[in-house]
Amino acid sequence: MNPNAEPTPAERTGDDASRSRIPRSSHWSSSAAAMLVALATAFALSQAFRTVGAMMATPLTSHFGLTPQQLGTWAGTFHFMFGIMQLAMGVSIDMFGVRRTVLTAFPLAIAGAVLCAMAPNFHALLLGQALIGVGCAPAFLACTVFIARHFDASRFTAMSGLVMSLAGMGILFTGTPLALLIEASSWRVGYAVLAAFAVLSWLLISWRVHEPARPTDQAPAGQTERQSLRKAVRELLPLFAMPHTLGLLCFACVSYAAFITLRGLWLGPVLHDRHGLSLVASGNVALVMTVAGMISPTLFGRMDPGGARRTRWMMGCALAGTLMFGAMALTHSRAVDIGLPIIYGLLSGYSVLQYAYTKNAYPAAMTGRAMALMNMAMFLGVSLMQWTTGVAASWAVANSVEPFRAVFLTVAGMLAAGTMAFFLLPRAPARTAAQLSA
Repeated sequence: MNPNAEPTPAERTGDDASRSRIPRSSHWSSSAAAMLVALATAFALSQAFRTVGAMMATPLTSHFGLTPQQLGTWAGTFHFMFGIMQLAMGVSIDMFGVRRTVLTAFPLAIAGAVLCAMAPNFHALLLGQALIGVGCAPAFLACTVFIARHFDASRFTAMSGLVMSLAGMGILFTGTPLALLIEASSWRVGYAVLAAFAVLSWLLISWRVHEPARPTDQAPAGQTERQSLRKAVRELLPLFAMPHTLGLLCFACVSYAAFITLRGLWLGPVLHDRHGLSLVASGNVALVMTVAGMISPTLFGRMDPGGARRTRWMMGCALAGTLMFGAMALTHSRAVDIGLPIIYGLLSGYSVLQYAYTKNAYPAAMTGRAMALMNMAMFLGVSLMQWTTGVAASWAVANSVEPFRAVFLTVAGMLAAGTMAFFLLPRAPARTAAQLSA
């Protein structure tokens, strides 16, 4: 199942149809769970690679003499490659399966991490980041598709929660543990350790993940239409004919990006350069912010008010985030720069409300494509925000302005602009259950 494609009749009919596709013996269930855990290790490595910047930014700047703009480019390269490859990876999973797609792509992440560990210059570092982004591109998609294919619909939420919890371990690693590792050795060793973990993940997936043949795979040639990249792109076009798509994309571009730009890039540098905290102390703050960010989606998922109130919550939380970034920009308080990131970590779960909004904003037959388009907007938005904040910091340095003031004002401005676009542009009307299933 490619999330960009329209659901098949079997996918639309619920648990009974799902059980008819693949036998649901207890042996298969335990085996499928083990396969999912193996796939989740690649997702955890993807999460680690996307957030190494907070701890590596300072040593990389010292080693290569990077400007803030180069630092933003380095961090944004991963997300740019990750984002633009989502559609291609979805097509690959549809045509070749989860196992073959991940096993083929993930060695690029390993090669990229090795290249970064050995990088003689900034350009080699960028190439390594690009390879890591491409290699990690199928990691999250593979997990969600595997759950949809091989677990009953009633278990989707539970298994998705398991995957997200396991993936959170990757972000936790890039807090205090990575800071300790870098202080004890160097940033190169940090990349080398991540490369070693990625090799172990690839071996585990190769050993444990073996998808059973599906009825569509066994059908005679000509009876099923396989996905192609051109077809996948063509299927996205009807979304842009809907007036509420543009506002959703504007909001998606900034909501997740603000969290990752802070946690994955500027948190370490601001604590080290502005307040003189050690790398390990900065890692401790990042660790607490990460734990808060892991708790937040569950809280917002439980508190989701639905309907028009959901959109008000989305905009209200984004506005609160804008004010927090403004406060970090205009003050030089250690308490503010430590406390507000942790509070923002607790607030960051509001971005999950976008998924419920998207699900309800489009007919069932278009939900997969809408989710894929939103995911692309989210990751490309991260790349854009990280690059833009790097440009802003470089401008600030050249004009004798404190760079972190420019960084956080830029994040606040982009978050406000995306939220204002969502407010002013048409939003999805409330839909009845009958309309959603149409």
